[in-house]
Amino acid sequence: MIHPLPDIMLEPLVRAGLLEDLGRAGDLTTDAVIVDGDAHVSAVLAARQDGVIAGLDMARLSFALMDPRIVFEPHVRDGQAVTRGAHLATVRGPARGILSGERVGLNFLSHLSGIATATARLVELVRPYRASITCTRKTMPGLRAIQKYAVRAGGGSNHRFGLDDAILIKDNHIAFAGGITPAVQRARQAAGHLVRIELEVDTLAQLREGLETGDVDVFLLDNMPPDVLREAVRIVDGRAVTEASGGITPQTVTAVAQAGVDLISLGWLTHTVRVMDIGLDYQP
Repeated sequence: MIHPLPDIMLEPLVRAGLLEDLGRAGDLTTDAVIVDGDAHVSAVLAARQDGVIAGLDMARLSFALMDPRIVFEPHVRDGQAVTRGAHLATVRGPARGILSGERVGLNFLSHLSGIATATARLVELVRPYRASITCTRKTMPGLRAIQKYAVRAGGGSNHRFGLDDAILIKDNHIAFAGGITPAVQRARQAAGHLVRIELEVDTLAQLREGLETGDVDVFLLDNMPPDVLREAVRIVDGRAVTEASGGITPQTVTAVAQAGVDLISLGWLTHTVRVMDIGLDYQP
């Protein structure tokens, strides 16, 4: 079960989206077409394809901020798989508020459900193996918390939330520090006792050098083919967590999982995933 994020985290994002959409003059179309300002309607949020839902609270807030009289009644929960045609929620209340809040609510709901759906597909593909699916910091600015929430809704796990979560020594850190050993040693000297150190390696030679330091908690095995990943897992032999990353797709993820890694991280889960098709349908 996915634990929802509190409204205090979500409301600023929804409010910003609505303000962007309303611009300087408000909803010209709705104000012109809906003559009766007190007209009440009922509509449903409907799935137009199979998928896994995430972002219902974002949709709820998009209507509530437009008009607190709008009633949002969910019929499913975040993290739940649905089929095409499923009614996700019923929205009832003033027509103007519903129409003006529709696009922002659908944008958030469709985007986050797309992330959850893609994550769930990968989780299912690697289910027979030990590997967990995780995201990265390759998120859209300002949306990291909710995009990572959507990954959890799809059954995945989260990598770092920011630069202050853990130490991740990448290729440029190694280059600027003059090598793997000095980079890891400096990191260990600076890290607190609760801060983990992850080292990105491209070759088995780099992996062996990192292991020799005795200070690496996680190895990020970057762009390694499955046979090299398998050898890397053998070399590590349980002394650290292994994470495969780089260019992994639904077509290759099973082979990567079969190599025995602990984690598989995919940046595209949050930066290029396709939205789930969800619409708002009027109910007479």
